[in-house]
Amino acid sequence: MIDRTMKLVQLDGTEGGGQMLRTALSLAMITGQPFRMTNIRGRRPKPGLMRQHLTCVRAACEISEGTADGAEIGSTDLVFRAGKLRGSSYQFAIGTAGSTGLLYQTLLPALLHADGPSTLRLEGGTHNPLAPPFEFLDRVFLPILRRMGAEATISLIQSGFAPVGGGIIECQIQPCPKLAPIDIHERGELIDMRLRVPTRNLPDSIAERILTAALDQFPCDDAAVETREPGPGRGVCCLYQATFANAAELSSSFGAMNVSAERVGQCAAKALADFIGSNTPVGRHLADQILLPMALAGSGGFTTMVPGGHVPTNIDVIEKFLPVKFRIEPTDRGKRIITLS
Repeated sequence: MIDRTMKLVQLDGTEGGGQMLRTALSLAMITGQPFRMTNIRGRRPKPGLMRQHLTCVRAACEISEGTADGAEIGSTDLVFRAGKLRGSSYQFAIGTAGSTGLLYQTLLPALLHADGPSTLRLEGGTHNPLAPPFEFLDRVFLPILRRMGAEATISLIQSGFAPVGGGIIECQIQPCPKLAPIDIHERGELIDMRLRVPTRNLPDSIAERILTAALDQFPCDDAAVETREPGPGRGVCCLYQATFANAAELSSSFGAMNVSAERVGQCAAKALADFIGSNTPVGRHLADQILLPMALAGSGGFTTMVPGGHVPTNIDVIEKFLPVKFRIEPTDRGKRIITLS
């Protein structure tokens, strides 16, 4: 039963993007604290809720028997109240190429606290800019959560490239009400590197040019083009992964109009080369994504590169829901140590 007398956590979304909303939804479901967010995505070219954000809100309402006031396209003001989390089988379709991965990262922390196991079938984009591709979740993000005690798996049923989407992922989640703390300050020895160029409904020559450009920028012995299963739309991306003893990183870049194939390959290769050159175990994107699991564990820390803008706004939301405090300390050669107490 929803307690409507509980004081709302007040959040201003002016400086942040959809990540602030997704973190707030996760924490509201876990803690039972309702929130009001104003000025949602306030500085974005199109402020307010887009379809992918609205799907996160509606999915949060369904899995937690919650309510949301202001849940409509373009809304810049939302009040969300969670009820009881229910482990079950759920299916959510974004309806666009909006990221299934970001929807998954909204629901996963909450369903770890549900009353039983859950399965998810999420439909939308699986490979699109400005969001983690499926392979990042599977090979970089989830291995960290498993080290913290979570039992969660994802499977790619059909890839969905922007702008059409049409992708499907299926996920299994076992309850894990308390994650174990984790400290990641050394990445250990390099185990392997792999370069893949997934493509659909485009000439093979485009993917080969991407592959060649990436290899010219940053060589790798394990490299291949992957022709994906028939499906809606067309697309291509470059995925460059490095796996170390204690951590992994995967950089990605995506084909787009007026962007050369060579540029796509060079961007992914340069991003991975920059990460390897930083000698840090946690990349910029992973740094943002493991803040919430670390906060739920209650302590921990990691060393990363200079963080992006999502880190401070995400920390601000987390600290409003949980009695934790993050510290970001500079160290040698541009590294940052992020710790929690």
